[in-house]
Amino acid sequence: MNKNDIKKVVLAYSGGLDTSIIIPWLKENYNNCEVIAVSGNVGQADELEGLEEKAKKTGASKLYVLDLTEEYVDDYIIPTMKAGAVYEDYLLGTSTARPCIAKGLVSVAIKEGADAICHGCTGKGNDQVRFELAIKHFAPNMPIIAPWREWEIKSRDEEIEYAEAHNIPLKITRETSYSKDKNLWHLSHEGLDLEDTNNEPTYEKEGFLEMGVSPIDAPDEPTYITLDFEQGVPVALDGEKMTAKEIILKLNEVGGKNGIGIIDIVENRLVGMKCRGVYETPGGTILYKAHEALESLCLDKMTMHEKQRISITFAELVYNGQWFTPLREALSAFVDKTQETVTGTVKLKLYKGNIIKAGVSSPYSLYSDELATFGESDYDQKDSAGFINLYGLPIKVQAIVSEKNK
Repeated sequence: MNKNDIKKVVLAYSGGLDTSIIIPWLKENYNNCEVIAVSGNVGQADELEGLEEKAKKTGASKLYVLDLTEEYVDDYIIPTMKAGAVYEDYLLGTSTARPCIAKGLVSVAIKEGADAICHGCTGKGNDQVRFELAIKHFAPNMPIIAPWREWEIKSRDEEIEYAEAHNIPLKITRETSYSKDKNLWHLSHEGLDLEDTNNEPTYEKEGFLEMGVSPIDAPDEPTYITLDFEQGVPVALDGEKMTAKEIILKLNEVGGKNGIGIIDIVENRLVGMKCRGVYETPGGTILYKAHEALESLCLDKMTMHEKQRISITFAELVYNGQWFTPLREALSAFVDKTQETVTGTVKLKLYKGNIIKAGVSSPYSLYSDELATFGESDYDQKDSAGFINLYGLPIKVQAIVSEKNK
């Protein structure tokens, strides 16, 4: 990539520390190029306030704010949830958002005739891979600028110094600068005291948790909710029809109040290192639990077990930035087939960080109380003798042969 050819750059812009200093840095290092900021709205709410003014004040020519919330939920979150995809206890909040944002980023770059796309991901993280693989899918020949792989800045403290020197307003300080990622599905916290795995997260400290409260501070009385699904997709909460996006937002409220969905994990990043993070996913945690409970009624044994196996692969694909791949699409097709009968109602009890199943029903339920009962039924228990003889035949033969050869 010849820097002299770069006249117009589209920047993935959040208004956070990284992307705020990238605007002046691009202009200083890429021949005073035009910088067009693009923010993908995936539900980060208040983080979008004042973004246009800030972007322009720091040197951007314009700001696009793309409303991706419906697309993010329907095309990324729900397919991942239906797959039961979980990466090391992490519900893939950042991982699912990146390909969605990158797709929107490319659309603006093509519309604006940009010479390059820029992102603020570090060379240590997973997001650089997620953004760039998605960009390669939609614009295979588009040059990509990643300042963290070029500049001399080595830490968040040095980033803050650069921002102060360039009069860039910041909402953080050196003492409160957790690295965070927020959308309608989750909020992540990394850095500062969390870098020492021996430190307990300050869950009860005011301002640490943003989507809910610590289980200690949750109500002393349980909250009951019901969720209705049709073919694996949530369609109603407490009997009220809603879109999947509306349901997630409502579940975030009720889940947050009850201390649901807070995890502290050390995960294996794609680039090879381990990283510690605290995640808040109140609504998503409830949704996964309810969906899993309904599947336990509606899926036959072999389908359920095969689906559990592929869910690991699905999660790794999403985590590793491989959303736009033939394998992920093929796995989604398999998942969609398994969901044809995942329709019904799930009742849950939320209490101090716990999700307790309180009832499940479905017109497609494969559970038969007449067969499973401990009381009298039409099941002929004598049938099991022949089954056990055939099922255990290899074990019996092996034992006889072993006895002969002692």
